[in-house]
Amino acid sequence: MVSRSPIQARLGDHVTHLMQCRRCPRMQSTPVSGGVVVSDVMLIGQAPGPREPVLQRPFAHTAGRTLFQWFGKFCGVAESTARSTVYFAAVCRCFPGKTPSGGDRVPAPDEIHNCSSWMDEEIKILRPRLIIPVGRLAIAQFMNCPKLDEVIGRKFRIERAQHRFDLIPLPHPSGASPWHKIPPGKRLTERAMRKIALHPAIADLVDRHRRAPKLTSIARSP
Repeated sequence: MVSRSPIQARLGDHVTHLMQCRRCPRMQSTPVSGGVVVSDVMLIGQAPGPREPVLQRPFAHTAGRTLFQWFGKFCGVAESTARSTVYFAAVCRCFPGKTPSGGDRVPAPDEIHNCSSWMDEEIKILRPRLIIPVGRLAIAQFMNCPKLDEVIGRKFRIERAQHRFDLIPLPHPSGASPWHKIPPGKRLTERAMRKIALHPAIADLVDRHRRAPKLTSIARSP
C-alpha cells in the first residue's frame, strides 16, 4: 500500500466532503470533481455542463476538447497529463441547468457564494503557484473583468484565502463564443497560453510527470 502525504490526505478528505455537498437546491446535478490531484497549478472553470455529471469529469465535452488542444499545442501537455497533474476546480461544482432559451444557466450569486468555500479551502490546502481561471465568471472571482481584452494575455499577482499566487486568465473555450477565434481574442489567447507554458509551475509538473509516468498525481512536500 502506498502511503499518502499529509497534503494528499487532507485533499482527499476535502474532495470526499465536496462530493457530498447539497447546498444549492436549484442545481441539476451532484458535484463534479477532477479528483485528488496534488499540484502547484489550479484550473478554475465556471460550472459543469450537462455531460460532465454523466462522464464524472470536468471539461468533458466540446469546451474541453478546445482547452486541451491549447495545452497540447502551447505546453506540450496531453489531456491525460493535464488531468493527472493539474487540480481542476470550478466556480460552481454542479450543473446549474438550462435556461428557457436552451443555454446553460449562469449560476446565481447565492450559488456562487455557497460554493466559494470549497475553492478557498483548496487554495489553503494546495497553496498553488499558478491559478488559471477559464471564462469571465471564473476570472471575476479573483479580479474585476470589465472586458476580456483587458485581462487575457496578462499575468497578475493575486491574493485569496491568505495565499498569494500568479493568475493567468483564459477565455472560455466554449463553441458558443467566438471570442477566442477572432481578433483580438485569438492573439490574446495565444499570448496567455505562452505565458502559461513558460510558467515555472507548468514546467515543473511536466518534468515530474515525465520522471514518474506511472503516478496519477504529483505529490508535494508540505
